[in-house]
Amino acid sequence: MDADRNIIQDSGKSTRRKWLRLKRDMKRYLPLYIIFSPIFFYYIILRYTPIFLQFPLALSKFKISDGIWGSPWVGIENFVRLFSSYNFQTVLINTVRLFGLTLLVGFLPPILLAIMLHDMRSRKIARVCQTVLYIPHFFSWIIVYGIAWALFATGAGAINGLLRFFDIPAVDFLTNPNTFIQLILGTGLWKGIGWGTIIYLASLSSIDTALYEAAIIDGAGPVQRVRYITFPQLKPIMVFVLTISMGGVLNVGGEHVLVFLTPATQSVGDVLTTWIYGRGIVRMDFSFATAAGLFQSVIGLIMVLSCNKLAKRYAGIGMW
Repeated sequence: MDADRNIIQDSGKSTRRKWLRLKRDMKRYLPLYIIFSPIFFYYIILRYTPIFLQFPLALSKFKISDGIWGSPWVGIENFVRLFSSYNFQTVLINTVRLFGLTLLVGFLPPILLAIMLHDMRSRKIARVCQTVLYIPHFFSWIIVYGIAWALFATGAGAINGLLRFFDIPAVDFLTNPNTFIQLILGTGLWKGIGWGTIIYLASLSSIDTALYEAAIIDGAGPVQRVRYITFPQLKPIMVFVLTISMGGVLNVGGEHVLVFLTPATQSVGDVLTTWIYGRGIVRMDFSFATAAGLFQSVIGLIMVLSCNKLAKRYAGIGMW
């Protein structure tokens, strides 16, 4: 009994010490907490709250006049409508195909570009190249579409003007289903490749230069140094980027596809994000769109967890 009483007393003293330490630290770092509080409330109100509100909204028939909690409860009816929609299968196939092609086309170029920029002997030229490559990232998709229209439009486009100069028939790039995917992939790569190199350049700067010096002494050429030093050192960040990318398997496209999409390219270009926009915003079917968004989130979470598990098993590296 005395031993048990002593354990309880020691536990109580330990708890009190922890609370006193916590209060002391909170008082000490109060200015930092005040500075951080806007960011904290931003994420709570605008990021986490919508996540939890998805569930009641997706399981009800939302009416603006009744609000989320006052709208009639319909259970899984919105999900039944989602999976039984006549064009859901087509949209899902378009989404997965575009994601796969985007990952295939866009994963390796930023790595190779980062290696080339890192290996440039002239740092001034490297900085100029980085600046030029970063600029498209800050263009809105409307501006990107304007540039694409100036290049590929059937009537006034520069490319078709050049084709007509050589007596070659003009090609309808912007509204042709056969060229739509290539146009999306090309503009997406041009806009994002420079910004995608940043994380790899940061990782390359942390590699010990003694490894390259030793490899040069041993007679290793540039390709061998990249193969046996650079790529192994980049493997953790490559796994991280790939794992994070898998979360967007059903969230590809968005504004990018929306500004390029036309009725003629609807059959190959309509993806889940544009479909949700059409049903949720244009038709104001908010509950249906929320159910589709929740489906996207769940699949994305499953893909991230699965990819992380596979990476830990086969590459020995995981995000956690």
